[in-house]
Amino acid sequence: MKVRVEYGRRQLMRLLSGGAVALIFSSKSSQIWAETARRIAGKPRTVMLDPGHGGQDPGAIGVRGTREKFVALDTARAVGKLLEGTGRYRVLMTRVDDEYIPLQGRVEKAQAAGADLFISIHADANRNHRIRGASVYTLSEKASDAEAADLAARENNSDRVAGIDMSKHEPIVNEILYDLARRETNNLSQRFAQALVGELGRQVLLMDNTHRSAGFVVLKAPDIPSALVELGCLSNAYEERELNQAKYQQKLAQSLARSVSDYFA
Repeated sequence: MKVRVEYGRRQLMRLLSGGAVALIFSSKSSQIWAETARRIAGKPRTVMLDPGHGGQDPGAIGVRGTREKFVALDTARAVGKLLEGTGRYRVLMTRVDDEYIPLQGRVEKAQAAGADLFISIHADANRNHRIRGASVYTLSEKASDAEAADLAARENNSDRVAGIDMSKHEPIVNEILYDLARRETNNLSQRFAQALVGELGRQVLLMDNTHRSAGFVVLKAPDIPSALVELGCLSNAYEERELNQAKYQQKLAQSLARSVSDYFA
């Protein structure tokens, strides 16, 4: 299957450039692969930041009317500035203003850019208004719990909210989740999620069972490690106030930027 070969080749290049595996090269072609990996190893890593929702889709709406799409965009911009300031990263964003980008389009942007990491940034709302705290999600076809399944269903419904006919978009083939590239990408995503949980926990309150998983469309690129971050709960009055403050957004941005450095280190 051609797509399997291509994804496998791209994934191997990521492993080589990131030092994730050690291989012994004996053939001429293997030597060429090794030399190519050494050349790309010194290049800045490409990080795709994905501020959730936008345009006609506001995302979650807080108890005082705060719209998720603005919190996500402001925080993503802050993360981008911090990462670019290190000189070690090429930072791209799926959206840079208040516009809506289809979910599959976000994934395709990351793939077209050859992203080394994809971070989708959101702010949650919970039926229980007392619940607050940040949380981190990675991809799984089977949700880790009912709350994760409910959140994924709401996030995946974003295209419908924005008035986009999802039937015209080809979903990523599920069987690709089981090939070598998908499994290795999942492992790397788990590693990044652990870095996110660790760094966020130093700065802000975390939800119980902080790292969860479900079938988020934006995390389904089979060749790009990715995670979705919920910065907090807009449904909680206290946390909504916090998420509206530039100082608090900067704390979150610092945690996300440090987690990127932890991951690539």
